[in-house]
Amino acid sequence: MPIYKTLTPNSQTTVKIWKITESYEDLLAPITLKPENMQRVLGMKSELHRRGFLSVRHLLAAFGYTDADLVYDQNGKPHLKDGKHISITHSFTFSAVVVSDTVVGIDVEKQREKIGVIAHKFLDYENVYLDKEAKDYINKLTVIWCIKESLYKLFATPGLSFLQHTLVIPFTVEEGATIAWIDYEEKKHRYQTTFFEFEGFTCAYALPA
Repeated sequence: MPIYKTLTPNSQTTVKIWKITESYEDLLAPITLKPENMQRVLGMKSELHRRGFLSVRHLLAAFGYTDADLVYDQNGKPHLKDGKHISITHSFTFSAVVVSDTVVGIDVEKQREKIGVIAHKFLDYENVYLDKEAKDYINKLTVIWCIKESLYKLFATPGLSFLQHTLVIPFTVEEGATIAWIDYEEKKHRYQTTFFEFEGFTCAYALPA
């Protein structure tokens, strides 16, 4: 499938989302991978992961990049050789890439009830305003997870904890945006986060506020 959605949060930032409907073979055919990435794909046991990896390369191509333009640092954070900032995510049948002139993070997650089981691992301050009995509880949990994952990706600092160092200001799912903070080593960093739902998935991305 071609690109599912394109968003432009501002003039320096673009988000592209891909719905993965193609076969592994169809995704691989038009893409040139670096030798080490070809080996990586061949070593993936899950075809879903292989297709996710390749769909990200199709998104790179939509931005005008190739697999060779993408490099990773020692913390596993992706970078583009031209100096622009990038963040990457994929979950089941969707992948997304955001490219910006500033630091940025993105995450896509499938909405699943079982996120409630691990909520204690990433919620602290947010427990003040969350209602476990509310019908949108799982949706809100998924939004918070996506926001915190986006913060984690853009900060890319060993030792950063979802539980101890990140917090998300109260929001409604309908608002589609909120402020989030990273409080790390006595410094506070403020971010504008945007989120939306589609086909049982949630996407969130974060930019400096």
